[in-house]
Order: sequence, then C-alpha cells, then structure tokens
Amino acid sequence: MKNDLLTIGGFTIHGYGLMIGIGIVAAYWMAEYRSKRYRLDPDHLFWILIFGVGSGILGAKLLYYITIWREIAENPRLLLDFAGGFVVYGGIIAGIAAGYLYCRVKKIDFLRYLDLVVPSVALAQGFGRIGCFLAGCCYGMPWNGACAVTFTESQYAPNGIALFPSQLLSSALDFAHFFLLCFLARKNDRPGRIGAFYLVFYSIGRFFIEFLRGDLERGQVGSLSTSQFISLFTAAAGAGLLILLKTGNTKTEE
Repeated sequence: MKNDLLTIGGFTIHGYGLMIGIGIVAAYWMAEYRSKRYRLDPDHLFWILIFGVGSGILGAKLLYYITIWREIAENPRLLLDFAGGFVVYGGIIAGIAAGYLYCRVKKIDFLRYLDLVVPSVALAQGFGRIGCFLAGCCYGMPWNGACAVTFTESQYAPNGIALFPSQLLSSALDFAHFFLLCFLARKNDRPGRIGAFYLVFYSIGRFFIEFLRGDLERGQVGSLSTSQFISLFTAAAGAGLLILLKTGNTKTEE
C-alpha cells in the first residue's frame, strides 16, 4: 500500500490519481465499444463523459463538505483542501444529473445512454477503489481476521493497526457489478432497466460495505452513515424506475 509509486525529478505519480485515470479511460473505451452494439452515437458519449466526470467530481466534493460542515464552520480553511475528501454518492448523483441535462438539450434518449454508461461507471469505480487502497483512504474497521492489512505510510488510514481491506472488497464487487450489468444489458429490451439495476445493486452493496468501514468522520444520520442513509433513497429510486418501466409509465425517448 504505497500511494507515491514513482518520482522523476519533481514529478510524482500517485497511485490514487493513476487508478482514477485508468478507470476513466477504461470506462470510456468500454462504453464506446458497446455503443456500436447498441447503435448509439459515440460523439454524444464523449460529451456525456466530459460533463459527467466534471460534475461528478464537483458533486463528490460538495457532498463531502456537507458531511463535515461542523469542522468547516470551525476551520474554513478546510474548503481549500481540494486533494482529499470525496463522497462517491455525490459524484453519482451529480454525474447522472449532468447526463440527463445534456440529453435533454440534445434531444436524445437519456435512458438508452444511461444504460450504456452505468456498466462503465461500475468499472471505473472498481479501479478507483484500488486507488483508495493504495492511498489508504476509505479504510476498513480494525480487523485481526483473514486478509487484514496494516498501513505504515498512509495519510488517511491509522498506521500500524490491522484493518479490514474494505477497499479491495469494494473493488471486487464493483468489477462483478460491471460484468453483471453487461450480461443483463445483452438481454435488455426496455431502456432504463440497466440504469435502475445499477442503482439497486450498488445501493445494496454499499449499504452493507459501510458496516465494515472504519472512517466514521464521513458523517452519520442517526445510526446510519451518510452513505447508508443515501443508499436507502437510491435503492428506492432504482426500484421505482423498474416498476415504472414494467408498467410502461415512462418515456424512453425525448
């Protein structure tokens, strides 16, 4: 677990940033490859990626600021820390919203592009969690069982304490999520279902992974972590979309 992978002169390649970059490239490549199968314009896909990633980063950062608002009130300088501190759900919500607005403006089918993109989102998240592991963020609870990891140079995880490898479990689930969504997409005959499945599957997985996390400073709502609380609503949104699609009460084209 080492975030500084290589230093050449004054330039350092950080594991977290590298994995995020690999995830974005892999996600776009896979979505572009699959766009040919589903006869969707890759030019629109490119701009959905640009707006989605940009909005996602801002959304993830904004939701993190919301979770630590008390600390910010005491120390406003925390607003200037742009390197660390992101909440994935903020990125998911903002990214989907940006994609929806783009599709509305361009008058293209949002649900079809949503179905195309969400497997790639899961793929990118898999690489991103490997980056989390290298940096030591999003770390697990103290754990002396099998597969325990101990950080020694992390700026985020407590060093010298055996922890559950929550990042690697999350990564494995994200990759499995990617393959499952791709499989379901091959037999999908109703636009929007893959997007709905993404929300349901990710929310359920994230809800239970949170019990194994140790970074409680991310905020809580009652007895639930912020992400668990949001998971209840995103899972309900996904389930609701599935019901609407099944009853035929939703439009598939703008």
